[in-house]
Amino acid sequence: MLDSYKLRSVCSLPFVSDKKINTVGTSNADVPLADPGMYQLDITLRRGQSLAARDRGGTSDPYVKFKIGRKEVFRSKIIHKNLNPVWEEKSCILVEHLREPLYIKVFDYDFGLQDDFMGSAFLDLTQLELNRSTDVTLPLKDPHYPDHDLGVILLSVILSPKEGEPRDVTMLMRKSWKRSSKFQTQSLRLSDQHRKSHLWRGIVSITLIEGRDLKAMDSNGLSDPYVKFRLGHQKYKSKIMPKTLNPQWREQFDFHLYEERGGIIDITAWDKDAGKRDDFIGRCQVDLSSLSREQTHKLELQLEEGAGHLVLLVTLTASATVSISDLSVNSLEDQKEREEILKRYSPLRIFHNLKDVGFLQVKVIRAEGLMAADVTGKSDPFCVVELNNDRLLTHTVYKNLNPEWNKVFTFNIKDIHSVLEVTVYDEDRDRSADFLGKVAIPLLSIQNGEQKAYVLKNKQLTGPTKGVIYLEIDVIFNAVKASLRTLIPKEQKYIEEENRLSKQLLLRNFIRMKRCVMVLVNAAYYINSCFDWDSPPRSLAAFVVVEDMLEDEEEEDDKDDKDSEKKGFINKIYAIQEVCVSVQNILDEVASLGERIKNTFNWTVPFLSWLAIVALCVFTVILYFIPLRYIVLVWGINKFTKKLRSPYAIDNNELLDFLSRVPSDVQVVQYQELKPDPSHSPYKRKKNNPG
Repeated sequence: MLDSYKLRSVCSLPFVSDKKINTVGTSNADVPLADPGMYQLDITLRRGQSLAARDRGGTSDPYVKFKIGRKEVFRSKIIHKNLNPVWEEKSCILVEHLREPLYIKVFDYDFGLQDDFMGSAFLDLTQLELNRSTDVTLPLKDPHYPDHDLGVILLSVILSPKEGEPRDVTMLMRKSWKRSSKFQTQSLRLSDQHRKSHLWRGIVSITLIEGRDLKAMDSNGLSDPYVKFRLGHQKYKSKIMPKTLNPQWREQFDFHLYEERGGIIDITAWDKDAGKRDDFIGRCQVDLSSLSREQTHKLELQLEEGAGHLVLLVTLTASATVSISDLSVNSLEDQKEREEILKRYSPLRIFHNLKDVGFLQVKVIRAEGLMAADVTGKSDPFCVVELNNDRLLTHTVYKNLNPEWNKVFTFNIKDIHSVLEVTVYDEDRDRSADFLGKVAIPLLSIQNGEQKAYVLKNKQLTGPTKGVIYLEIDVIFNAVKASLRTLIPKEQKYIEEENRLSKQLLLRNFIRMKRCVMVLVNAAYYINSCFDWDSPPRSLAAFVVVEDMLEDEEEEDDKDDKDSEKKGFINKIYAIQEVCVSVQNILDEVASLGERIKNTFNWTVPFLSWLAIVALCVFTVILYFIPLRYIVLVWGINKFTKKLRSPYAIDNNELLDFLSRVPSDVQVVQYQELKPDPSHSPYKRKKNNPG
């Protein structure tokens, strides 16, 4: 991936027009400049031609930004994998004066990474004729490499004096969750554009069932297929099914639907190859606008540019309640609304919509003492509030290290064991937002109605960074629904940057694994000591066995290395790195499982420990009244007939699903609340206290 460039100044570039623009008579160059708000600029972003390739596949995912002065006034949609994109998007912009040119910038979108710069151009508004459509071709340039040909952008523009209200103002900015919309610092209320761009209108639930007759990509006549899904900036990746052309996945994903008319889900199938680039098997799409809502659709999709089919279940449902409002508009302070919410999650409504477990309200009050991210010694902070895959943003407070947002966010809780993440970023005009700090708060640890100062942590949540953030959080949930949801799989998160090999992380996971092994060894030592008093040699023998196991694994790795000697040197390096990453991840999984079992008995999360005790008590009572053989018979019949009763059901293990909710030792540290400086008090400034 090519590096993006941080642009601070760009030279003015001329533009070439298909229709010659007169500079005499009808030009605006000699006309006295009007008062602010006197001009309306209607722009149609047509297409791009011969744009620069910024991705490894020789393509780009381009989108365009329009700026006037320092304000971003328009952002186009993203066209994926295309160097000749067609947008045909219209925007109506109010121009305060014509001295400021229209600044056009093109970027290559990279999910979770810094977007790559693809070129920029200026449009001199003083050279446009009034009330006349003009087709404009703008050559893109990079000020650092002015000789490079980066393609062109084609526009149609109409400049007209403003008369009354602007027509069809479409300044909706389609932004990823890590970017903030441009807001004036004087604005006290969120705009409609902000609400539309970040509040989803529905949920798209996809169950990936199976693949049929996929293309063989390996020399053994088989493949190791996995599937990627993409809807806008949302991505999911399925698990890898080794050595098969007819994989059975049985995986479920949820997407947010932001547009009323639906959208297009891009689906690609890949073959996993260790040590080299994965092979492309085929692609297909799902047009959501053609599917009816509140109904499950079974789709058998033919893979294009390849062979085989994918079988999916797709369901479109209305969105759960999410909202952004000002501090003065508070659902829980309205007695009628509060009673409605309490009634919705009362014990009497146990079996009504099991997926709707509870209600979360987050007040983001302010932050103090943030890190200075700009050269001016200031920051432009905004806040991202996340609950699983639900992400909402505050507005940006410019040039301030002590911002006040005073916003209220509401979410529906699908899993009471979810963790609320609040992250503060510094908005940067020309690149992805800079990280300033983060806090992670388990919902079960929240004390309702208490305004608290949370010390911001680093990205890994292992230590403090500069600044505190003031939050007030309320959680209302149905305990029975929450308990039942504990026994089904957790919601998967969007694809994030893949784990990389880290010596520090590998060592930490090895030490964690060693602790778990030592617990087992000590347990065996204790049991054996009950029968044989000669325990030290036995403990030594146990260590020898462990050492022998490690040596055997190393010998197997050596054999694998010998088998791969025919590969190139670079492929060997990549293969070794992938093996090390796999070992690192396996160590993490095994160590986490042992730590979760320990933390269940340690009462790290009292709710889960009580749930385990209640389950054991119920099971004991059942065993007292019902013979074990009947219980085993019923369990066996249920397991064997599950596929017949529900052929597309997702397999799960209730015990592992329960343990997945118990935090590991690493997560306990990440969720641990740091003590703020005594000088930071939530009541320090009464004007920020909603009470």
